[in-house]
Amino acid sequence: MIVVTTPTIPGSTITEALGLVRGSSIRARHLGRDIIAQLRNVAGGEIHEYTKMLAEAREQAVDRMIEEAQMLGADAVVSVRFQTSMVVSGAAEMLCYGTAVRLEHDR
Repeated sequence: MIVVTTPTIPGSTITEALGLVRGSSIRARHLGRDIIAQLRNVAGGEIHEYTKMLAEAREQAVDRMIEEAQMLGADAVVSVRFQTSMVVSGAAEMLCYGTAVRLEHDR
């Protein structure tokens, strides 16, 4: 499955747009991570615990989007975007979305 942020794929022609596909993951903070994060916040620098949590959420959202595209028979997903939003205090959603398409490879 080809997944790109661009509206086209070089060397291919989009023959059919199958529609919007999306995947999301909602993650909550963890008390242990919060304590370590607060200590890092005082000292400054990257908060590795949250970086890892968001990276995992992004990967899960992409995987879910790809599954939805595969169920539609897509060859690719174009114009992929990410969005985050707070669901409740201490929990955030990572949303990944794009357009599922069928391709014909140019010669």
